[in-house]
Amino acid sequence: MLAWMAWTWETAVFFVFIAVSLIVLTVLAVRRPETPRKGILGFPTTRGDRFFVSLIGAAFIFIAWMRLDGGALWYPLAISFAYGIAMFRFA
Repeated sequence: MLAWMAWTWETAVFFVFIAVSLIVLTVLAVRRPETPRKGILGFPTTRGDRFFVSLIGAAFIFIAWMRLDGGALWYPLAISFAYGIAMFRFA
């Protein structure tokens, strides 16, 4: 089913996660509007900004992990989740 683009099921799950996350962020923005807040990043951020920074940070965590270790990807996944929680809490 996914062979037309040479995707794996993991890639499909990732993109479904991104789509669901964007839908949830949109619903939250409509139902509970947010004013930007200034956190540890030093500039005002919204939920969408923090989500984007979390995704970029997770990408760098995975790239660094593959470059330095190249082992199982469960560890950078856990680190990325912790980073994302920290971004949403403190940024």
